[in-house]
Amino acid sequence: MGYSLLLLFLVLTACATPATPASPSLPANPEVILATTTSTQDSGLLDVLVPDFEAKTGYRIKVIAVGTGAALAMGQRGDADVLFVHAPAAEMELLASGDAVDRRPVMHNDFIIVGPENDPAGIRGTVKAADAFRKIAQAQDLFLSRGDDSGTHQTELALWKEAGLTPAGAWYQESGQGMGATLKIASEKGAYTLTDRATYLTMRASLDLVLLLEGDETLYNIYHVMVVNPEKHPGVNYEGATAFADYLTSPEVQRVIREYGKDRFGQPLFFPAAGKPEP
Repeated sequence: MGYSLLLLFLVLTACATPATPASPSLPANPEVILATTTSTQDSGLLDVLVPDFEAKTGYRIKVIAVGTGAALAMGQRGDADVLFVHAPAAEMELLASGDAVDRRPVMHNDFIIVGPENDPAGIRGTVKAADAFRKIAQAQDLFLSRGDDSGTHQTELALWKEAGLTPAGAWYQESGQGMGATLKIASEKGAYTLTDRATYLTMRASLDLVLLLEGDETLYNIYHVMVVNPEKHPGVNYEGATAFADYLTSPEVQRVIREYGKDRFGQPLFFPAAGKPEP
């Protein structure tokens, strides 16, 4: 084969070979430990976001889904790189201590009170969550608390305080577990409980619980992402944590969050909050 024909053959071969999409180069420190609340996992949202982030960046996320209190404690010890949580007062304490930096709003939804269809305490139609809690306590109908220092549990305790009550007795029980497990137990026992809307909607078909109270402004539920401070915890993966925070707050992912759940439930499970003023 002459030189000209050989050159032509090589050019045609190169043109005929389909281009392979470039995969992201592997970061120097690819593992990122994410400590997060159970609702981000129980709702299925992380099942959508984490693989997409990994495919786009080359990082690998290790998800540890626990109550927000436990997630924040991991950040305080330097046992996580990035936190995705929903307990604003406790988050601010972590910022003040210098254990976390770069706190950003990501999304919000709300808490709701659910319980048995027959509503023995008669809270259906009640406007204020604290008033509903007061009725449950007065009737001593079963209430199941998470009891795990999660964002949901902290909100529940604030509502009892607003109601002027310290719940105690056989009617007030704690699961010590995440939101999904707590909902299952409450369903089995015919108990009232406080839940984030996303987890309830995701599990509603398998539960014997109905939505009894919503819309109280005290039930607003905001999620933030925070990076664990590398100056205080030198071993953390600051670059990977920041990359994940950038990803969650990017316009593209905010659009995914806005649409997530609409196809299954007729409503989104979360609403985007990045860059928006907080109430």
